Amino acid sequence: MPHRFPVREIALQAGVSEATVDRVLHGRPGVRPGTVLQVEQAIAELDAQRTQLRLSGRRFMLDVVMETPQRFSALTRRSLEAELPALRPAVFRARYRVAERWALPDLIAELDGIARRGSHGVLLKAPDVPEVAEAIGRLARARIPVVTFVTDVPASLRLAYVGLDNRAAGATAAYLLARLMHGRSGSVLAMTSGSDFRGESEREAGFAATLARIDPDRPIVEIVSDGLDETARRRTAAALAAHDDLAAVYSIGGGNRGLLAAFDAAGRECAAFVAHDLTPDDVELLEAGRISVVLHHDLRADLRDAARALMGFHGALPEFRPRPASVAVVTPYNLPAR
Repeated sequence: MPHRFPVREIALQAGVSEATVDRVLHGRPGVRPGTVLQVEQAIAELDAQRTQLRLSGRRFMLDVVMETPQRFSALTRRSLEAELPALRPAVFRARYRVAERWALPDLIAELDGIARRGSHGVLLKAPDVPEVAEAIGRLARARIPVVTFVTDVPASLRLAYVGLDNRAAGATAAYLLARLMHGRSGSVLAMTSGSDFRGESEREAGFAATLARIDPDRPIVEIVSDGLDETARRRTAAALAAHDDLAAVYSIGGGNRGLLAAFDAAGRECAAFVAHDLTPDDVELLEAGRISVVLHHDLRADLRDAARALMGFHGALPEFRPRPASVAVVTPYNLPAR
């Protein structure tokens, strides 16, 4: 009978003696048919549990490197720390290297430092620029896998991407705004954090293409911020001064309190507002009716997929390649439990 487990483990699982297991494995007589079935069942159970056995005692160090507003890095940290206990019997520890604004040389130096120090993997939210792709390549050559998070660097040696299907999310935003603004004129403000972040560029492209198809007469005013409230307020105020028909917002990169403050200061109504991510600020604004809908996906599921991909790379699990997540539309009436 083929098997891959010590006789002692099989005997313990089956609740019989090691001698009995030995007789069954070698097809010797003198064992009741029911006992043979017990031993066969024990081997099947051990085989089904081999992943847990393989993970037992495995420890992984994960480096989380992100350029992102503090509200999103805090949300990511809470989500990751809530998810890590569910990965047992493997044990994950995380080191966080995050900044709201990160000079590119400093970001590259951080990634190269991880390559020198060693790590079991890097969870990375960073711009899609050649320098970052090259740093990912150096990590890959050091046998340190990189999983890009929320925004991708596809022309790199990254192991996998976890996060939204961003183009589909942008198309969903266009669909929602077209319906929310039905029968009402006015242009839409689309604000990103910059073209270097591929995830936001894909959202914007999906939004523009879909709105042009389903609501072709509605203009889009595109502006770039940095995801921070004060910058978003200033850029939105300038856009409102230049466009007297701005009546709706698709906030791709955040800074939503600043966006709304600019509308309030100008005495203008924001008739429809689509945002991303259930940060505490956005939940409060959604409940207050200042944001119409939030496009959301399960960060914990993303982070769980990232951990599975890293464990697969290190041979602790079968190889795993995550797929981009679908977007969920959240209103004040279907907020996920907090």
